[in-house]
Amino acid sequence: MKSVATIRDHLADYLKTNHMTLNQFSEISGINSGTLSGTLNGLRPIGMQQLDRLTAGMGLTEGYFYELYIHECFVHTSPDWRRLGPFLYRCAELGKVDYMEEAINLIMDNISYTPLLFELAEQLYREGRLEAAKPLYLCVAEGEKMQHSERLALSQYRLFTIGLSKDQLSNLTLATQFEFFVDRLDEPYQLDGLNDLINVYASLRRWDKLLVLGEKLKLKATIHYESHGNIKPKEVRKEIIFYILYSYLVMGSACFYLENYKAALDYVTRYIEHSWVESPSHAEQVVIQQFKEWAEANRFMYMLRDKQVHVLSDYLEYISNKENEFFPAICEILVAANEFDLDIDCVLVQYESLILYQEQSSRIGKISSQLTGDRHTRLLMELSKYYLNKKNYDKGFKALLDSLFFSLEIKSGLTMLKCVGIFEKYRRYASDTVTLQYQNLIGEVSNLNEKKISFVYSDL
Repeated sequence: MKSVATIRDHLADYLKTNHMTLNQFSEISGINSGTLSGTLNGLRPIGMQQLDRLTAGMGLTEGYFYELYIHECFVHTSPDWRRLGPFLYRCAELGKVDYMEEAINLIMDNISYTPLLFELAEQLYREGRLEAAKPLYLCVAEGEKMQHSERLALSQYRLFTIGLSKDQLSNLTLATQFEFFVDRLDEPYQLDGLNDLINVYASLRRWDKLLVLGEKLKLKATIHYESHGNIKPKEVRKEIIFYILYSYLVMGSACFYLENYKAALDYVTRYIEHSWVESPSHAEQVVIQQFKEWAEANRFMYMLRDKQVHVLSDYLEYISNKENEFFPAICEILVAANEFDLDIDCVLVQYESLILYQEQSSRIGKISSQLTGDRHTRLLMELSKYYLNKKNYDKGFKALLDSLFFSLEIKSGLTMLKCVGIFEKYRRYASDTVTLQYQNLIGEVSNLNEKKISFVYSDL
């Protein structure tokens, strides 16, 4: 709003224009007439509930006066949390994050507000209002950046999880920033913090990070289990044994992608072994069963990539009734087919519907969307190599263009480069239509370069 009139001026003009008395407006708005009188005369500050009722009574959209409210209550007077807190929460409810940011900027220099902002941010976070919680956490992080407090570390963790997206470059920045704070988190939060970091670095194919963070997760989770047994703090998302078994799984995965297949198979034996779990609860039994399935699937996967191609039929039989295992399996089967010149046409026909992108889940929850996105682009790239090698150029180029498109969406520089290499190898077989589509996608790659976005070259 451009007008310099106050909220009281607007109310007075409304009453005058509509020939309305205070009592009449009181009945419409639900605000006590005495309160209205005090408000008009400047004797009483306007509370949030009154402001919203006043706005509705005048037939205006919700939040119409919020910009004026900021200037009247927080700019020209010392901010009072009794008004500021409800204002921020109401803005969060209405999705008016810009007004929240404007109000928060006025109090950033006053560290006495930090605990209150943090409590409100946590409330919004629990309610799922993540974008509204973000500016509050940013303010807390800025206000306490020299304090090294648990509140600072937890704010950084929240900002990390809120900011995660399908954009790999953005995720790398977030992970790099948060990694510095993970050890400062309160002990229960460290387990989930490490778990989330591992998932992001796995989607970025940073296998060196998985080895380091996996070992750290194993140590912290083991110490917690030995000290507290299966007692799960309320702050922890999963059963404690999950983090121990998961640490072995991610370290095994790192060894596998680093082509140390013997070490990868050794790790499989560690997360299939659970005799150390005393009297497992039902929830723990679910975790144990899931890791058994992952261990069996990964054992086949690792053996197959270790040139033991005789396990392929058993591997396919194992995943035939386990839809959740197909997505990671088919990618590695394609890699093996391309590397060892295997014919898997019948497999691709049988599971064609499952090659499409879809969210992945397990017995114990949803698989990280970052991991799923990276796997999908890699699967399409391997699929293109398979078909192009077999001179099925229509399917090969379609899969290649799809892989390049999705790698642009998640900003996976590694997959983009590999797709370019594959296209150039088979360029002479591309139709004019395919070439044009490819050139359009490459134009988008160039636009990313012009924005000075550095690609993630993790394992060329």
